Amino acid sequence: MMLPTPSRLARAVQLSLLLALPATAAAQDARPASTTPDTRTLDAVQVTGTRIRRAELEGEVPVHTVTRADIERSGLTSIGDVVQQLTGSGSALNTKFNSSGNFGFPPDGSGVGAGSAQVDLRHLGSKRVLVLVDGIRWVNESSASGVGAATDLNTIPLAIVDRIEVLEDGASSLYGSDAIAGVVNIITRRDFDGAQVTLNYGEFDEGDGASKGVDLAWGRTTERSSLFLSLSHTDQDVVYARDREQSRFPVPGTGVALGSSGIPAGRFMVRDPNTGATLDLVPNSGVTDPLYDPSQTGCARSDGFHCFSTADRFNFAEYNLLLTPSKRSGAFGQFRFDINPGLQWYAKALVNRRESTNQAAPEPIFLGPEGATGNPLADNITISARNLYNPFGFDLVSGENLFLVGRRPLEGGARVFEQKVDTQYVGTGLVGSFEAGNSLWFWDVNAAWSRNKARQTNRGSYNIFNIALALGDPDACAAVAGCVPLDIFGAGTITPQMLGWIQPLVRDESQNELRLASANISGDLFRLPAGQVGFAAGYEFREYKGWYQPDPLTVRGHYNGVPSLPTAGSYDVNEVFVELDVPIFGEGVLGQSLNLNVAGRYSDYSTFGGEFTPKYGLRWQVSEDFLLRATYAEGFRAPSIGELFGSDSRFDAQLIDPCSEPFLDASVESNCRALGVPAGFAQVNPQISITTGGNRELEPERARSFTTGFVWSPWFAANSSWADRFDVEVTFYRHDIQGPIQALSAQTQLDLCVRTLDEAYCDGIGRAATGGINAFNNRLTNLGSIKTDGWDVDFYWTLPETAAGRFAFGWQNTFVGRYEAVGGAGQLQPRRPGIEVEDSAIPEWASTASLDWTREAWNASWTLRHVSDLVEDCGNAVTFPVCSDPANGRNRLGSTTFHDLQAGYRFDWQQGLTLTAGLNNVFAKDPPICLSCSLNGYDASTYDMPGSRFWYLRADLRF
Repeated sequence: MMLPTPSRLARAVQLSLLLALPATAAAQDARPASTTPDTRTLDAVQVTGTRIRRAELEGEVPVHTVTRADIERSGLTSIGDVVQQLTGSGSALNTKFNSSGNFGFPPDGSGVGAGSAQVDLRHLGSKRVLVLVDGIRWVNESSASGVGAATDLNTIPLAIVDRIEVLEDGASSLYGSDAIAGVVNIITRRDFDGAQVTLNYGEFDEGDGASKGVDLAWGRTTERSSLFLSLSHTDQDVVYARDREQSRFPVPGTGVALGSSGIPAGRFMVRDPNTGATLDLVPNSGVTDPLYDPSQTGCARSDGFHCFSTADRFNFAEYNLLLTPSKRSGAFGQFRFDINPGLQWYAKALVNRRESTNQAAPEPIFLGPEGATGNPLADNITISARNLYNPFGFDLVSGENLFLVGRRPLEGGARVFEQKVDTQYVGTGLVGSFEAGNSLWFWDVNAAWSRNKARQTNRGSYNIFNIALALGDPDACAAVAGCVPLDIFGAGTITPQMLGWIQPLVRDESQNELRLASANISGDLFRLPAGQVGFAAGYEFREYKGWYQPDPLTVRGHYNGVPSLPTAGSYDVNEVFVELDVPIFGEGVLGQSLNLNVAGRYSDYSTFGGEFTPKYGLRWQVSEDFLLRATYAEGFRAPSIGELFGSDSRFDAQLIDPCSEPFLDASVESNCRALGVPAGFAQVNPQISITTGGNRELEPERARSFTTGFVWSPWFAANSSWADRFDVEVTFYRHDIQGPIQALSAQTQLDLCVRTLDEAYCDGIGRAATGGINAFNNRLTNLGSIKTDGWDVDFYWTLPETAAGRFAFGWQNTFVGRYEAVGGAGQLQPRRPGIEVEDSAIPEWASTASLDWTREAWNASWTLRHVSDLVEDCGNAVTFPVCSDPANGRNRLGSTTFHDLQAGYRFDWQQGLTLTAGLNNVFAKDPPICLSCSLNGYDASTYDMPGSRFWYLRADLRF
């Protein structure tokens, strides 16, 4: 249960603040002196969200604190997994996403983020959440497929975390760009005496997905110094999609009907120039040298082929991963030394390596205009009649008599993408204090450098240039050293020698680097009748550099997989800020106090110029037990390196062509004809290649945020017969983002093109003579708006201690009232509350409830995690029984509740040995089936995966 952390007010404004983190770190909460709850007065110091050091109980903004005890109670081993369980968290990448080879490159140039774990607040996207470590910005991720714009939380070992402070409010005036949806401030462990060894092991009750970890910590604190060192290693094993019924097929409940048309034997859509017959053929099973009879012009065939049917489609799902494997190793250390009573020097460093793997089905080779790869070597290929293995006896010329070849070489094995991601961080600074008049002032100067570098090795892909040469004129092939003519006509026909010619080893790299320096000062300016005027000001300089270097094969355009080009860019920013906390009145008839907080930040970017962001907050302490608060803030997000400088790349989207017959909407038929789609057209391949890239003319996103709410700790509940403490916290939030950097949803763009024939949507969408889409450009721009609002309602109840022990109950809820994403022309995007779309969902209600129990050396907890029901489009699964409402083409994803249980015992050996056992997803609840999701039949950012009952053991020894 995540309870507000009480503070020791007597220390809040004493010299101990000097020992706190730099002002940019937004300082640490003081830890409780004991587990005994405080009095009814709200006295949790919340310092993330302000730069002014003060002793107030609650600030103007809501800050949610996840303590180390909360983290240990979860049984999780990744910071990303921990924060993604917060009720205000949205859809973000995690290790349940098997991205490589399945999703391609997103429009923002950030890459697929393979193996990373990110955080999304308020469903506004990971790029709009600022991640700090001890108040200092953390470097963005790089996954060897682009220049990322979000932080990979897997680069920060969970073992070094003391607590996580989450501010779910706009904070650009205090922290600068990116803090639109909120701020996650990860506070590291520091004051530590002795040593600690933590071992953990767990696995799913299916017997797979084992997780193993070891953490070592050592610290020493003296009167003038403190040192903390940590080593950690986590090893997460794989879970295969084929090992769960829900994820065994491309779409649950449909078998192979919605599988791929790229098949092991090969699919050949050709027109025989001698007979004029248009054929869609597949070599018969077991036939490796198929005979073609031109006199058989239909599907009644006795030669070596049969007509393609649904039964021929390929089940690519069984090669995918349900949980991607990874190994994470990290070392961290920080040292602090008091030079004198008013001056401290600190230094800290971190190195971390993540080794992760993604896997996809054997890579299909799509040739011809209906392949729609966007690569001219594939789309415009000619298979020579003189090719030794060509059974047709005539040249297969793309666009003339060859429309599609879909061959999936199982001979080459699955595509395996292995990432090695190294993160380094070094920071140092001085923290000081001095007296001026009757005020104690605090100052700090800080410098930090961090880098995230990723290397990816890809096995199982193909060289399309060599494929084209090996399928073409044999004389041209013979003239090139090493070229081996290629046989794609039938399953199992590709020999090791052929593979040696067409299958390369592909290596990609990317890097993000961040340098920063800052200086801050805070104190009391002067006294008004109601109290001291708090003041903070500071300066910060940041320099960002990033690059992505794909394999030379990819740069040349010879890569058969997702194409991309190099990206490189840099920019810097100078910023100044000021914050004032002005007491309006003190204790009187209107309450105990009313404070006005005003902050402003000016940012000067080398890419687009200056930006000023203000923030205003009110904090009204009506009584000792009742607080009202409200904030209004303006914010912005600067375009990232990938968004500005990203070169052309491709991502593959699962799209439903409205012009495919039978029509889902018959009213579009005339428009389809106007677009050149012939009658009888049926979509061959739902996976459409989308070309995207950066835009150097992008402007920053601009946002307005508003929150208001109250915190109530009723006097009658404090130290009563039924409660030691009872707290209620209610917050209303609203975010309005104008000009978000995005590309229009590809499905929305296609639908609007067909429905309206407007060039604004149709420009860049090309079709082959057969009607299929063979070009699709989808570029970034500042378009439309995103508006969302909702409520957070939280309850905390600590019962008095009895002979049965102490019970504590916590219940956190987030209700999303509105989410509207509007395109540049005013069209409403499909995402909204209660809807599952594009592999993500916005539940109308997300809830977490926890019951904790302690008695002497024993402890236990029971946690419930609830997601309200959702609806989605059935898409191509509408004719299958798995679609719950076929009449309206909708499928319902029922409300889902997961239960987690944990129990532990502490032995008085050395400084304490704690043994813990836990069971997550106690009742083996499977996630609801998702028919619109791209992979594994469920939404991996919203639910636990299928077959996810997970048991674990942990031993923690302190000495």
